[in-house]
Amino acid sequence: MRDRLKKPLASATPLALLLAGCSPTTQAERAQFMGPPAMSRTIAASGVRSVSSEKGWPGQDWWRAFRSAELDRIMAKALDDNQNLRKAADTLREAEAAVDIASSRLTPYVEADLSYKQYRYAEKGVAAGLNPLQGGKEKSASFLNPISAKWELDFWGKNRALLDAAIGDALAQEGEFEQARLLLTASVARAYLRGHILAEQLKLAKELTGLRRELRQLAETRYNTGIEILDVVQIARANEEAAVRREAALVAAIEIQENALARLMGEGPDVARNLFAGKKSVAPTQPALPSRLPIELLAHRPDLMAALRRAEAWAERIHAAKALFLPSIDLSVSAGLEASVTSTQFAKLGGYLFNPGAMVYSVTPGLHLPIFQGGKLTGNLEVQRADYDQAVDTYNETLLTAAQQVADALAILKRAKAEYESQSRFIKARRTELNLAQIRLRDGLRDKREYVQEYADMLDAVFIQRGIEGDRLVGSVDLFQALGGGFDAGPRAYEPKPAPENDPLTPVVDAVQSLGGG
Repeated sequence: MRDRLKKPLASATPLALLLAGCSPTTQAERAQFMGPPAMSRTIAASGVRSVSSEKGWPGQDWWRAFRSAELDRIMAKALDDNQNLRKAADTLREAEAAVDIASSRLTPYVEADLSYKQYRYAEKGVAAGLNPLQGGKEKSASFLNPISAKWELDFWGKNRALLDAAIGDALAQEGEFEQARLLLTASVARAYLRGHILAEQLKLAKELTGLRRELRQLAETRYNTGIEILDVVQIARANEEAAVRREAALVAAIEIQENALARLMGEGPDVARNLFAGKKSVAPTQPALPSRLPIELLAHRPDLMAALRRAEAWAERIHAAKALFLPSIDLSVSAGLEASVTSTQFAKLGGYLFNPGAMVYSVTPGLHLPIFQGGKLTGNLEVQRADYDQAVDTYNETLLTAAQQVADALAILKRAKAEYESQSRFIKARRTELNLAQIRLRDGLRDKREYVQEYADMLDAVFIQRGIEGDRLVGSVDLFQALGGGFDAGPRAYEPKPAPENDPLTPVVDAVQSLGGG
């Protein structure tokens, strides 16, 4: 198919295009599943060892690793009331109901019918022509069929394949539900952790604004006494205004995180208003990364499970499309009672109906043999194959995206850890300088400005460190999400993948198509 798409279409005649559109694709043109992506070196470079298997990390309630009771409370509310998660649950129930519909094809349809009919023969109608005595008469008729069954004998596994396809769709939808749950929990964790860090930074920003104001006042006092130039005053004023703007930006950023949390919890903005104001709760803990990282975790991601199960469903539909090329047999069985009387003898209807002589039955086997369908069956098969190829390509793309997300999260965590440790050493040096400035101030060697400036510089360094700490916390969320958030109901890493062209129907269908059938 891919080679055919490369051919120029401008020179093709309409007949050639028609024939090309009806020709089946070959096995070589089928999409192929990718193997596990190579990332051992990437994992090793992050300082984490790659191993073949390790269970128990991360756990399904992975957010508890941050040890924040408030985050746990918000998460529970979001899991109960988030609207997107509810919609995903509704879609999952719909997919599960479709399995019941598909399974009904494997069993006979059994029905019971009871009907009553009142009618009049025309005086010169067909019935009167056959029997003049019936002309103009009115009659009552009743039919009771306690058993009416129809069963398609599934010789080629078509209906079973359609049931398996429905089961695959339901499993895929389950994966998509778990993916929606993972995205929700990750979004809640990010919003809460960012809000917490922003609140910590806001406390520092307010203190910094006070220090910048004090420095501006000291500069203005020195200027008014004639011992300072105006340029220094202007710089102090600009620094104070920058501090005020940063404080205002942090307030707005916190409100944005509060609004996001309220929406994720399925509530209006007022529910989360001032959530981080004056917080006295224990700060979230930086989760410890595992010393070993199982490469199989990629296969446990819910979006990968959904993509694989979707491909399996389309593989079953390919089998069902092939079965349409072959004969099918239907068996219909009905048995019941039938009675008819003239309207003047209506009282006798019940006696006639419930009488051994009123029994009727029919057994109707039917054979359907497709001979030439003008390319309809081939076209239908190619549609299923194309959808299967898309599903396989989607799986491969999801797998590559998963590997990239793990690598990105590890890189972010490695960078944030290095920056945090470097910033910690920088703050330690700033504290030493602050202590020295305090000694000089006490000994009268310098004025208060030096001490206040050193203190402000140290708070600036702590402010930056809080931001890096936020990057570490959010980076941990990214890694939890990239590794599936503890989802363990997916396929095993080396589970066999579907191969829809290896079934026994393929050579039969190929032979039918080579003879011009389908």
